Amino acid sequence: MKSPVEAFPLAWPPGWRRTQSRKGAQFSTYGRELAVIDGLKRVISELERLGVTSRDDIVVSTNLRTRLDGLPRSDQAEPTDPGAAVYWQRGKKTECIAIDRYKRVADNLAAIAATLEAMRAIERHGGAEILDRAFTGFAALPAPEQPFQVLGIGANATRAEIDAAWRKLAAENHPDRPGGDADKMARINAARDALLEQRP
Repeated sequence: MKSPVEAFPLAWPPGWRRTQSRKGAQFSTYGRELAVIDGLKRVISELERLGVTSRDDIVVSTNLRTRLDGLPRSDQAEPTDPGAAVYWQRGKKTECIAIDRYKRVADNLAAIAATLEAMRAIERHGGAEILDRAFTGFAALPAPEQPFQVLGIGANATRAEIDAAWRKLAAENHPDRPGGDADKMARINAARDALLEQRP
């Protein structure tokens, strides 16, 4: 997919509310706890049923580092923010579902797959127009600003590079300095914190 959306770190769609209190989920496969790969298979299967057959048209964005094919790896500790956002291209439209209701990435992916399945049912029963409206306007939204973009560094910057960029921007934007901006400083701090949280 030709998209500025990154698979890692999580690219939460702008304007979508975040869950304040997450809960455990009941998703499982063959009686065992769902793994990230299981959630991914469910999402991709549902997207294929919607007519999205090219992997190049799908971005699965989480706070899990990716495999060579761009999908999240399973062999990692659960991130502090287990949200998942799936972006796909259907025709000329970019569509998205993002869920962070559950405590595990695998469960949020399974919830996205379940939502896609429900939306297919709407489409099957003559609600194609309703389904299209569910995503109306998404393509017009700006690409979500990534933390590394706020700091003006590369997506794979080291802790030292993150700290150096933060210090430089803080010196320029701190509200106690002439011309400082409290809102901009808050964005800079949040970007630094998000990036440091993802680094070992």
